[in-house]
Amino acid sequence: MTRTRFHQNLDDLKERLLVMAGMAEQATQRAIEAYRVGDVSICDLVMRSEPAINRMERDIDQMALDLLAMEQPMAIDLRFILSVIKINADLERVGDRAVKIAERVRDLQTVPAIELPVDIPKLAMLAATMVRNALQAFIDGDASMAEKVLTMDDEVDELNRAIFRTLTGCIKAQPEHTQQALNVLLIARNLERVGDHATNIAEDVIFWVRGADVRHHLATG
Repeated sequence: MTRTRFHQNLDDLKERLLVMAGMAEQATQRAIEAYRVGDVSICDLVMRSEPAINRMERDIDQMALDLLAMEQPMAIDLRFILSVIKINADLERVGDRAVKIAERVRDLQTVPAIELPVDIPKLAMLAATMVRNALQAFIDGDASMAEKVLTMDDEVDELNRAIFRTLTGCIKAQPEHTQQALNVLLIARNLERVGDHATNIAEDVIFWVRGADVRHHLATG
């Protein structure tokens, strides 16, 4: 394979990953919209998107493995392909989280609607922003932007903990609303995990661009 053809294949791999990213982001946005408006039909759209996301994950992995086998790339190209494989897995898991949120929204529609004193839309916005910024960092090869995503994770974690405290308090005070509170608690937990996947993507961008392993928030240098 000529170097020109190899780099064209790298571009194709990047484009395919961005299509995967769009699918995972759309599934998450739909799941949150289903929660916001209480629409089970939107949940169905999320469920139907899962097989396509899974197929795309397999296709991207195969493309990446083929490039590794055919070209045996070195240095930054090798790091790029390895990062794509890892980012691909995190995007598939973002899609899984969207499905789990949709399942909880469905369950909420089977019980009386109540107002709970938690800000799920804010948590969703923060998690979605983390994913969007991590992907933009990947598109631009921008390690500095990726680092900023890492700093957002603490805010998502703290908001999730606050929601947990509030909802467990609601369950104790009003046990008749346990099912509603547990479903919302699980929605928050899955949004927090979306933020974790965004963090992983940002770490992989830094690894690709700088060759630095910053997992567990080690210093980036």
